[in-house]
Amino acid sequence: MRILVVNVNTSASITESIAAQAATAARPGTEIVALTPAFGAESVEGNYESHLAAIAVMEAVRAYREPFDAIIQAGYGEHGREGLQELFDVPVVDITEAAASTAQFLGRTYSVVTSLDRTVPLIEDRLTAAGLAARCASVRASGLAVLDIERDLRAAVDAIAEQAVRAVDDDRAEVICLGCGGMSGLGERVRERTGAPVVDGVTAAVTIAESLVHLGLRTSKVRTYAPPRPKAIINWDPPRARG
Repeated sequence: MRILVVNVNTSASITESIAAQAATAARPGTEIVALTPAFGAESVEGNYESHLAAIAVMEAVRAYREPFDAIIQAGYGEHGREGLQELFDVPVVDITEAAASTAQFLGRTYSVVTSLDRTVPLIEDRLTAAGLAARCASVRASGLAVLDIERDLRAAVDAIAEQAVRAVDDDRAEVICLGCGGMSGLGERVRERTGAPVVDGVTAAVTIAESLVHLGLRTSKVRTYAPPRPKAIINWDPPRARG
């Protein structure tokens, strides 16, 4: 089984971190292929960058020429998952939805701890669109920019853990979701501070993608995610899509 894990930003070091975390959850025989978009922002922290990333992620997958069995969109609260589902019939798993859905098996409520406050509305909107908001106790910002997380890991853990503790104590959350792909690998340290289960979206997405492939399930093409209708696209020459 081959799973494409696509970073939403152009930071190669974050792609490497995401790939390493994904590999820790992969079963024997599962190959993780990490992709970095050819264009876009070095970190995605707002609507403009998120919409740009959606195009970049779709084009990165369209340009990949080897067979694959599933796609993971490794950006928290980002746009584009629906477009990937139109283009491909393999399972497409977004880490935002993977983390939240997994958290609901572990406790009555969950909270998301993310990076900057400006990303909170994007995550709230993504959870609402996915039907996962009802049991979300809160989405809290650590105040860290995405690239700050890898620059000072100790400070990042402290800031994330502080908000996670507040989510448990003040918001009555029972599970914590790490709300940024760049936070991959920090779950155990946050769990030690809170005592609550901590869900990493990348590893959750890998296990969900593997399960869907093993069950022989694919993206429905009945209505919402039917392939795009053939038509002229002006002044754009993307690689040919593979269904």
